[in-house]
This record gives sequence, structure tokens and C-alpha cells, in this order.
Amino acid sequence: MIFIKNGHIKTMAGADIENGCLLLGDDGKIAAVGADIACPAGAQVIDAQGRLVAPGFVEPHSHIGLREAACLWTGIDHNEKTDPLTPQMRGIDAINPMDEYFADAVRGGVTTVCAGPGSANVIGGTFVAIKTVGRRVDDMVVKNPVAMKCAFGENPKNAYGQSGKKAPLTRMGIAALMREMLFKAKDYQQAKDSGKEPKFDMKLEAMLPVMRKEIPMKVHAHRADDILTAIRIAKEFDLKLTLDHCTSGGEIADILGMEGYPVALGPSFGGKSKPELLHKSYATAAKLYENGVKVSILTDCPVLPQDSLAMCAGLAVSAGLPMEAGWKAITVNAADHIGCGDRVGSLEVGKDADVVLWDRDPLTTLGAKAYMTIVNGKIAYSAE
Repeated sequence: MIFIKNGHIKTMAGADIENGCLLLGDDGKIAAVGADIACPAGAQVIDAQGRLVAPGFVEPHSHIGLREAACLWTGIDHNEKTDPLTPQMRGIDAINPMDEYFADAVRGGVTTVCAGPGSANVIGGTFVAIKTVGRRVDDMVVKNPVAMKCAFGENPKNAYGQSGKKAPLTRMGIAALMREMLFKAKDYQQAKDSGKEPKFDMKLEAMLPVMRKEIPMKVHAHRADDILTAIRIAKEFDLKLTLDHCTSGGEIADILGMEGYPVALGPSFGGKSKPELLHKSYATAAKLYENGVKVSILTDCPVLPQDSLAMCAGLAVSAGLPMEAGWKAITVNAADHIGCGDRVGSLEVGKDADVVLWDRDPLTTLGAKAYMTIVNGKIAYSAE
């Protein structure tokens, strides 16, 4: 057991506890949280000395371990660019837990990441939610699968259409390929659900959790028209949907607020490296929030380093997003975005004991690193 005392507890499940305690059980879960908790005999005591004690950050969209640090040819495993439709790919099969971005994540207070295929393919395969500590990815899993990756816009066009010999060449081609796969998956599902046994098809088997609304389509879309095309198709087939990147989301914030789909925004830091990023702005998060959109924030690691997640939230706050909304964007909202809100994102009894102690507020102090990071009730990093 670990007993943390004298901390400013930011539970993300209610009001902060100014001078509180936290008890972490041997089972890796939070056993108690409050202003006055008895310390069990034999517990390891950590005196927070007034430090900020917060839940581990949650990254809703990363390619950590699939596109590794300092990679050139080896370590680039996030895009299976042999076919624009590869739902049978599983992100878990390409994650290298030895990637140095995992150690960076822990020092940056990021304890859960949702990682998976890139955006070269119209349908790219499944994402998995994992902890950032471990040597064997199977032992790090929080949820698998989380979502089915799909992509709109320039990335799948550039991956296949530049030669003019293979679809998709246009946005019409992207939508057509996706619909074709969804029609086939719908027929395949109906046949199986009616007791028939169609000829085995690995692609269509992989699409069954999507068709049954067990997992959402995880949409890569930057431009407003691509975002709305994704919504159009999701409605046609009655699918669950999350919107990732959403760079031009501020231009249609009122529509997105009305539609109600959750948005993982970013990365907003850095240059406008392609035309789809024309409307990239730190102020987009505030616009979405003001229109009732449930916003989380992403790094798209390695587009941005995994430990820059708090900085990205802080930049959104500096551009008008309320501070508490900034914290939610990388804790409870991000956890809900990836379907793991029952386990991570807040300091509540029964949730995973993922806790970070901070000397400085990471959303207001550039370059702030964790004083201590605890994952599954065990100290994973300490500055001392």
C-alpha cells in the first residue's frame, strides 16, 4: 500500500481537496481519497508536502511504440501502405514498449495512451489503450480494441492516389471505399446474426465490433468538409464515432455541438505543414467548448513528443479554454473519448492507482516534469 498525505488533491471527480490524503491499495486500485484518512499499518508513506497530486494524464491519440523515436527504416510500423482498406490490422501487434517515448511519457505525467495505426489508409485497423509502463505490451493493456481507425482527406489520397492508378485519388474515392467496406460488413454481420455462416473474411470479421456499435470509428479528419463527411457516413450506417484532429472544428463548432460527437483536438502546436492545417489555432478548443463539445487534447506522438500533452492543454487554456476544462481535456474527457473512463482519468475509489505528484502546475509552467509518477499503485518514476 502507498499512503500519500499533505497533498493538494485534484480528483477530477469534484472539488479539489486542499490538504488531502490518498490511499493506494496493493491491488493497484485507489482505496480511499479524502481530507482525513487513517494510514494503515505497514503502508509506505509519501509526504506530498503541499504538492499538486493529480490523476495520470490520458493521451487519446498516439502512435507511440508504432513509430518509434529516432527511427529511419526500422521502427516505422504504423502504416500498412499495401491496401487502403486494412481493418484487420491491430495496433497492439506493432507496439514496442522499449520505445523511449514511453519513458518520456512517464516523466511527463502521461500514464495511459491510446495507440494505433496512422492515417495512410481509409480504414487502418484498431487502436489499443495501454499504460506507459511495462516491457510486454500484453501486460500494459487497459482496453483492446478501443476503436477502428479511419482517415479522410489528404493522407490517404497521397498514400495511394498520386500515381493515378490506385484509389483513392479524391475525397469521393475515400468515401466510396469506406461505404463499400461498410456495406459488405453489414451484409456479413446480418448473415452471421441470422445463423448463417458466411465464408470467413478477416477484414469483415474485424469490422463486426464496429457494425455492432461495440467500438467507434476513430476518424482522422482535419478539414470541416471531411469532418462532416465522416458524420454523414456514420449516420448512414448507424455507427459510433469519435472525431480526432478536427483542426477546422472551430469553423463548424456550432454544428459539432449540435451533433454531439466527442472531439480529440490537435496537435495545435507547430507550423502549418500542409493545407489541411490552415485553420490550426490554440483557440479552437475554446470555440468547441463554448458550443458544448466534449473536448480532449492529443499530441499525435511522435508528431509532438508524448510528454508535451500538458503543454498542449496549457496552450489551449492560454487561448481561452477555461483552466478546469483544460485539465479535463487530458484526464476525464480523454479517458471517456477512448472508452476507459471507468478505469482512468480521475482519482476515485476503485479506479486504477495512476497518480502524479507535481512541484509546479504542468498546465501553466512550460517544461514542468513530474516529481513522482505512480502507475497501477507502484512508483514508476521519482525525481529524487
